Amino acid sequence: MRAFVLHGPGRCAVEDVSEPVAAPGEVVLDVERAGVCGTDVEFFTGEMAYLHQGHARYPMRIGHEWCGRVVEVGAGVDAAWVGRRAMGDTMIGDGTCHRCLRGNQHVCERRQEVGIRGDRPGALAERIAVPASSLHALPDAVDPVLGALVEPGGNAWRAARAAHAGPGDRVLVLGPGTIGLLTALFLRAAGVEVHLMGLPDGSLDVAAGLGFDHLWTECTLPAVAFDAVVEASNAVHLPALALDVVEPAGRLVYIGLAGSASHVDTRTLALKDVTAVGILSASPGLDATIDAYARGVVDPRPLVAATVGLDEVGTVLAGERPPGAGPGPKVQVDPRERQQSP
Repeated sequence: MRAFVLHGPGRCAVEDVSEPVAAPGEVVLDVERAGVCGTDVEFFTGEMAYLHQGHARYPMRIGHEWCGRVVEVGAGVDAAWVGRRAMGDTMIGDGTCHRCLRGNQHVCERRQEVGIRGDRPGALAERIAVPASSLHALPDAVDPVLGALVEPGGNAWRAARAAHAGPGDRVLVLGPGTIGLLTALFLRAAGVEVHLMGLPDGSLDVAAGLGFDHLWTECTLPAVAFDAVVEASNAVHLPALALDVVEPAGRLVYIGLAGSASHVDTRTLALKDVTAVGILSASPGLDATIDAYARGVVDPRPLVAATVGLDEVGTVLAGERPPGAGPGPKVQVDPRERQQSP
């Protein structure tokens, strides 16, 4: 089968590789769609911390936002999975440690992460093998575009939920990228007055197109009461700003990751009696996200700017927008598409 392979920073190719085989407890799926994420870009540039911590190594096959159809099951797996559409949890714990036994496999010290950590190949390929225990079935109402948005959506659902906000509350989201916009959509669906802050570079235009009215830059952010702040950017100084602008007894949700250490004054955190929550993974929010998509509670499809084939992934990772791309921040990949010959 064809798969996108990273051999080093900036070095990649679409190659013919062996098709996966369903080991005991695993399934093989035809990949319908996969998303390109900021984590994938960090692997492409060589900046991803896992590369330097020994959790990942080249050559590697990336891709962790995906959906597909089961075509093979291994020993011990219910054959009823064959033919069903599903997406898979990125985080795969060892299943035996204290964290896994408490239902927190997404923070297992020995976890694998599909397309990210532990040499488990990702979904930028025609097929993928994953444990059956990681599957989440997709109803017909969740099409391939939505299916590949479940993983980022699960992160955003958790961030919105962690804000503990509802009708009458005002929440600020810092960073109008994919996760920030998805979080804003979930917050709005809960009746929250949503504000977004971004850079003065047009990045807020997508938010405006989604119907959000309270859009600010750092220079224009109004001095109003924010009951919660979701920090979804990669700016090193914004975690501290989030603490500055949140209301006393409010909530901070940190889901964005900067390239270097951020600093938050815990004296301010304590004196304002603020609750701060960190969000790592979509795992606990996947089923709720699938349900929200299926019922039309939120529709994130406008976030997808373009869908490309495997042959175009390298240029996307290098920062080039696909020809004819829309304004959204997300690019998806259909591994079945072939680049047309000139």
